[in-house]
Amino acid sequence: MNVYDTANRLASELKQSEEYANYKKAKEMIASNPELKKKIGDFEIARYEAQIIQMQTGKEDKEKTDKMKELYAELIQIEDAKKYFDAEMKFNIVLADVNKIIGEAVRDVMQ
Repeated sequence: MNVYDTANRLASELKQSEEYANYKKAKEMIASNPELKKKIGDFEIARYEAQIIQMQTGKEDKEKTDKMKELYAELIQIEDAKKYFDAEMKFNIVLADVNKIIGEAVRDVMQ
């Protein structure tokens, strides 16, 4: 069997997973609400900025982290946003698990 065929089959199975379906549905729900979409976009920018600074400096930027936490606290009170974040997290866990499995399989040549 060709490794690319296997990868394509894995991609197809991921798209058929419950986690993928729930995340896609949540993204569509957010896309249909421009105000909520903007708020989530603002949060994602704040999260990205806080992560970049921490990666670059090795230190947390309290101001940026506090802003991110404040935006998240507001969003999590909105049911559709909460569903979106829950679906996003569950799908990301599946992707991380798959990547971990693949990484462990080839670890001997990656060290």
